[in-house]
Amino acid sequence: MKDESFIDKSIRYIVHNSFLITVAFMGFVHFILMLVMLCTGVVPLVHFNVLSVVIYLFCVVLCAFGHIMPVYVSIFLEVSAYTIVSIYCIGWSCGSCCFLCSIVPIIIYFGSFLFQRKQRWIIVILLVVNFALYVFLYIRFSDVQPVYTVPVFARNLLIIFSSFVMVFSMIFYNAMYIYSSEYEMYNLERKNRQLSADARKDELTSLLNRRGFLPVIENLMKDDRAHFCVAFCDIDNFKRINDSFGHECGDEVLRHITRVMKREMHGCDICRWGGEEIIILMNEYSFDEAKNKLETLRKDIEANPTVFFNKRVYATITIGLENYSTEYHEPEDIIKIADEKMYYGKQHGKNILITEIESNDD
Repeated sequence: MKDESFIDKSIRYIVHNSFLITVAFMGFVHFILMLVMLCTGVVPLVHFNVLSVVIYLFCVVLCAFGHIMPVYVSIFLEVSAYTIVSIYCIGWSCGSCCFLCSIVPIIIYFGSFLFQRKQRWIIVILLVVNFALYVFLYIRFSDVQPVYTVPVFARNLLIIFSSFVMVFSMIFYNAMYIYSSEYEMYNLERKNRQLSADARKDELTSLLNRRGFLPVIENLMKDDRAHFCVAFCDIDNFKRINDSFGHECGDEVLRHITRVMKREMHGCDICRWGGEEIIILMNEYSFDEAKNKLETLRKDIEANPTVFFNKRVYATITIGLENYSTEYHEPEDIIKIADEKMYYGKQHGKNILITEIESNDD
């Protein structure tokens, strides 16, 4: 993943810890409300806000241990109960009803993570209960004289504060939802790109497989000025290696030889065609340059055994080399000729580079 900015890291941290941040923020809100009620002398709400702060401190602990459902339920019940008590004590006009609106995005945002499929009806039910409570409180208390009379300054402060909490909640959780969606989409695209790359590579050797290799040759063949060579390689006596030392050793021999090829044939496209067969695409190589390079590779593989559990396992390769010309119309055409040359080498001693097939040989 590319390097993230400080803002991206911060937002991702908030998203991944959104429940913890929510309960911490709500505890802070009730702490502020406790101070306001203490100044205005509304004793029942002072006590209630103290209880709310304690509840949210306990919710912080629950979040730390991953118990999210009790926290979700506690938020809904606490806000609903506080709104009822607050409107009863200081009246509808102090803006406590805004707290019911502030938990709507919380109900939806966290509910979408907690409930799946048919369980998401629980979210709808909670939203209906929340709205029904809002309507009930409006009808019951909008014109009723409150138990405590709050000074005008304090009432305006409460209205502004509760409105801020409501607007902040809506903006915050919508932003979190948008960011989470974009982050998930980015991860999905990255995983798809990785899967697409994996589909073009051989799992054992990390070389290209046929699906990834053939389009490379096809693209070269579309260029009229292209000149390249194709080398078809086969590990000699590979079945005997497997039978003598086991398939794990055979896999290690294959990995070792491919590592040598990657080192010696740097810049070339290398494909595991199947089993112990490997094809090397040598772009921008003349035929003579390719012969010299492949002969060096053959000798290097012959001289460097695979070390497997303190055993030195020697292996060699037979190579068939073909030069591209316009008479080849499909990648398989030139690969077939290189394969035939390799097979000719197998019949004539192995551990050899074949560039031409003698016509007098049957």
